[in-house]
Amino acid sequence: MQTRITKNSGWKQFFQTVVGRAYPRVVGTMRDLNWLFFDIFMPFLTMVGYVYVYRALKAPEEYIGFVVLGSAMTAFWINILWSMSSQLYWEKEGGNLALYIASPTSMMAILLGMATGGMLATTTRALAIFVIGSLVFNVSYALVSFWTLFGVFVLTMVALYGLGMMMASLFLLLNREAWHLANFVQAPVMLFSGFYFPVRAFGFWPGMVASIIPLTLGMDAMRQLVFPSGTLIGLLTPHVEVLILAGLSVVYVLAAFFMLRYMERLAINQGRITDRLS
Repeated sequence: MQTRITKNSGWKQFFQTVVGRAYPRVVGTMRDLNWLFFDIFMPFLTMVGYVYVYRALKAPEEYIGFVVLGSAMTAFWINILWSMSSQLYWEKEGGNLALYIASPTSMMAILLGMATGGMLATTTRALAIFVIGSLVFNVSYALVSFWTLFGVFVLTMVALYGLGMMMASLFLLLNREAWHLANFVQAPVMLFSGFYFPVRAFGFWPGMVASIIPLTLGMDAMRQLVFPSGTLIGLLTPHVEVLILAGLSVVYVLAAFFMLRYMERLAINQGRITDRLS
């Protein structure tokens, strides 16, 4: 008796692709725990340095909390930069990109699955840095609204991962320059997003320009929602920043969709993107 094989399509296929690509990274994370030291302890030392600089300058105690929160959020930016934006370039170097292009599933699903799988280590690192930093430096919080804070975090992640998928196509088109570009944008984004200080210190309009990076508004809103003096140093009100983050989420996800479609067509028609020697 012949067994009938059914092929999934649409959102079901998208979801299965995400799960399929996330699974190897989750398993790999649990098998090798060396990252616990390098991804938690080493960034913690950077946070400690900023904390003592603020204390030497006799800055308000809330600034210590700004550093702790910003240090925790760096984990997500590093995950986006190296586990999503540069991923297609590494897959090309490893010879797997042609298989992804030829597969009947979506490139967005493949990238999202890879990044989601890496989120296990990312979230663990962020939580560890946040909890340890809060306890060691006795940081106090005054949560205004849990659901608003949760919404800000989710929208920030959606916009950030949309930006990461869009950058993946750009990095791939640049070929070997992807490595240099990834190293180049790492520090400037951490500066202009205000990881360790309020972005309002740049001034209103420079802060608005920096807001094209979702982390800028995301962290600014989160600081206003969890610190007593957060509203005094905020760039915009949290509700306005939520609306902007929602708009950025739509823009970046759509831009990623069209850029990945363009990249797939270029690979199929010309074949030079999937050529490892190009």
